[in-house]
Amino acid sequence: MMAPKTEVSSAFIIPRVPPLATAAEILAVYAGILLYIWRWQHTHPYVWVALLAIIVLSHFVHHDHLREMGLTGHELRPCARVIFPLFIVVAVPAVIFGLWKRDWVIMLPYAHAWLSFGGYAVWCSFQQYLAQAYFYRRLRSVIKTPHLSSVAVATMFAGAHIPNTILMVATFVGGFIFAEVFVRHPNIWPLALVQAVAGFLIGGLSPASLIHNMRVGPGYYLYNLH
Repeated sequence: MMAPKTEVSSAFIIPRVPPLATAAEILAVYAGILLYIWRWQHTHPYVWVALLAIIVLSHFVHHDHLREMGLTGHELRPCARVIFPLFIVVAVPAVIFGLWKRDWVIMLPYAHAWLSFGGYAVWCSFQQYLAQAYFYRRLRSVIKTPHLSSVAVATMFAGAHIPNTILMVATFVGGFIFAEVFVRHPNIWPLALVQAVAGFLIGGLSPASLIHNMRVGPGYYLYNLH
């Protein structure tokens, strides 16, 4: 169902920064994100500003362009034509299961639900920006095989959701598929929309005792703690 290897996007070009330096950058930024999830968000809540500043500076150093990063309308339709059918194949059986097994009922969404989904969609867009526009592009300049880069970014995506097992599995599988689509059609917006809808489905289908309100890091253990 994926495009042949020869159709990998030309947006992934020869790196302008030595691969060793790029590898060190990837490890440092990812370590910073994990430290923020597990510690700094409680002890130094605004350190995310510094992490984001480092990532933005990296775009200038690597001479990244918005189009190559998938942040424009370029490749929007081709990306959507690939990812939406893949998502429907998974989502439709999940919804049917939910209606059958978990006594779901179909209701018109109210204003608060739309606001919640909108906020979550923005958060998913930021996650796809980090995963694809930043980490995947950096990994492609270090790892020459696109599929291995996809596995690497999927592993990193899942690692950021430890110890929530359900989210770890979902983000690894989803992260790999998103990367495989992104390398051929660099555009993050359809990917973010699919992640947002999938997240709502996962939250609705999964038992609260296992999903812990979609929490990761220390918050997973603090769920429903009195």
